[in-house]
Amino acid sequence: MHGCGNDYVYIDGAAQQISQEDKPRVVRFLSDRHFGVGGDGAIFINPSGAADFEMEMYNADGTRAEMCGNGIRCVAKYVYDKGLTDKRQLSIVSAGQVKYLELTVDEENKVSGVKVNMGKPILEPERIPVALPGERAVDVPIRAGEREYRMTCVSMGNPHAVVFVENVGDMDLERIGPLFEHHDLFPNRTNTEFVEIVDRRHVKMRVWERGTGETLACGTGCCATAVACVLNGLTEDQVTVGVLGGEIEVTWDREENLVYMTGPAATVYEGEIRLDAIPPIAD
Repeated sequence: MHGCGNDYVYIDGAAQQISQEDKPRVVRFLSDRHFGVGGDGAIFINPSGAADFEMEMYNADGTRAEMCGNGIRCVAKYVYDKGLTDKRQLSIVSAGQVKYLELTVDEENKVSGVKVNMGKPILEPERIPVALPGERAVDVPIRAGEREYRMTCVSMGNPHAVVFVENVGDMDLERIGPLFEHHDLFPNRTNTEFVEIVDRRHVKMRVWERGTGETLACGTGCCATAVACVLNGLTEDQVTVGVLGGEIEVTWDREENLVYMTGPAATVYEGEIRLDAIPPIAD
């Protein structure tokens, strides 16, 4: 499944029993676009006592991730389309964070789009985390390689560094992305968004996701981008974020201090794979 091209392998965790110890190895294999299925990672959909369902998310390198905006929309589509729920308003928990979702259903009773209440943006550096002083990290300098950039740091349950540039198409993300991801300022690494302002309601964004690399979209990254745009006085509170895989609508309701994200969710194909066919992969 994918949301604007941000694709993951989705697994019914209640039906498929895979040990926690084996999951990183299985995820790395499934995510491999040459030897496995191919994806930006894998997401297990589990029962939950804290919400309607749990999203257990892994990056392509087998590391755990806290939240994925595109992924959580696809989880909602999966559970509704599969008949695991008939609710059109859902709660889904991921790494202890409960999010609330509203489903849009088409004439075939399949989910075509999802609006997610992504909660409050986290701006305090120590909670993002980023090793900077003060109450916020807005338009602060960072040296990556031989150049100094200006970044605004936001957490939407996972860390983001938003960098404004003149032309996102000119960015060499394969070179620049890792410099941010592994920078000493980010104790848990970071996702990095490179953003070009089109006008007060439209921006373009490319993203380098920690543990995966450049992806076609990042839901939490779009949310962090919108918040950073507002904090820097560059856009209105509602903005359309154009990513390589499509568009995502984000609104920061500053009165409630809540971020809402609306975007598509699509199923590409379904299949089976034998886990005993997975070759050993060194940790």
